[in-house]
Amino acid sequence: MKMTSVWQVSLLTSREAEEAALELMAAVFSQPASSYEDLDSGICRISVYLTRRPVNWAVLRGEIIAGSNRLRACGLDPAPGKISLQELGRKNWAESWKRHFKSMSFGKALLVRPTWSRARPAHGQAEVVLDPGLSFGTGQHPTTGFCLAQIVAARKLPGRRFLDVGTGSGILAICAAKLGFSPVVAFDNDPESIRVAAQNARRNHVRDHIQIDRGDVAKLSLKPRARYDLVCANLIANLLFEHRDRLIASVRSGGTLVLAGILAQEFDLVQAAFEKRGTELISSRVEKEWKSGAFQVR
Repeated sequence: MKMTSVWQVSLLTSREAEEAALELMAAVFSQPASSYEDLDSGICRISVYLTRRPVNWAVLRGEIIAGSNRLRACGLDPAPGKISLQELGRKNWAESWKRHFKSMSFGKALLVRPTWSRARPAHGQAEVVLDPGLSFGTGQHPTTGFCLAQIVAARKLPGRRFLDVGTGSGILAICAAKLGFSPVVAFDNDPESIRVAAQNARRNHVRDHIQIDRGDVAKLSLKPRARYDLVCANLIANLLFEHRDRLIASVRSGGTLVLAGILAQEFDLVQAAFEKRGTELISSRVEKEWKSGAFQVR
């Protein structure tokens, strides 16, 4: 059945509590959250988008309230703290995103643009066309941008086997396929993400070049048959920490593991945990409240 509307769940919060509120909403709904700030008021709207009205809305709302109270107890001011649930017409919802997403170039190698952008690729520049959807990931977020930069940097290396852990919109896998990586494997535990990623891959004419499956990082083998030259895991810090052995095992010796989705204040703990397992930090970037890193696996 064709989806004619989406449900937006939003939490209004302060700039001070923005990053913590993003983590809270992502944890409650088990999917990425987005944030947009009113520059005049400084109020941030943290939102997730659902394909149907949640049947357990009262329970979910209670979890958001409890999480906001924990933020307050930790010394963060989550005011105004208003929670809302509203149905959006799909057309109106899609149109509203056009204010926020613009084309992005990664050197001379890659152009990522939404359908409404008039930007066109330079000679020899790979082009990926991707509109925002319920499964987020368009390159605009600092963590996604870092992953894309690492894919671009690795495109000329001898080995180009690529794994995308938690693919979301499929942007990383699609860009890897466009840049010549093969094989390209992507998975996510959200069936909607799988549908959207496959749709985006078809739109960019690389569906036959990407293996897209439903999967869970917790089920990655500690002794995999196949290992990859480049693995991107754009996940929240606690998942990276908990499943570090599985992520490291998926990378061949000498390959690169890219970790993103990490708040800057959490990065040192993540780095120490991975380096204790024999990896070495070779590149990192801090942008806004986020820090991402690329680790070489020995």
